[in-house]
Amino acid sequence: MATHGSEDIDPAVAPSGAGCVECLQAGLWWLHLRRCALCGHIGCCDTSPHQHATAHFHETGHPVITSFEPGEDWFYDYRTDAAFEGPTLRGPHMHPLDQPVPGPAGRVPHNWQDLLND
Repeated sequence: MATHGSEDIDPAVAPSGAGCVECLQAGLWWLHLRRCALCGHIGCCDTSPHQHATAHFHETGHPVITSFEPGEDWFYDYRTDAAFEGPTLRGPHMHPLDQPVPGPAGRVPHNWQDLLND
């Protein structure tokens, strides 16, 4: 089992924003958000059309993410394909409560459920 030490997680780093960095820049939408536990990058989940959290892992090698959804506090390691309990990270720990899921407001197509990845 992989260890999740300071080389994988930086509890002091803040999240990069309230939504998926790449989706916001490109005018796209997401289903759920994930936070890189090392650099704070916010990306969209693998069910989202563009899977930016996993793309961030492949581009940077940062192996650990955590949920950026209200009420979720799990961590996940891409290398081991396993969830685990991790340390408390610098807040905020979730997107704003008034941000819809899927989001962001005004960008989600009416047929969004047909566009999700399995």
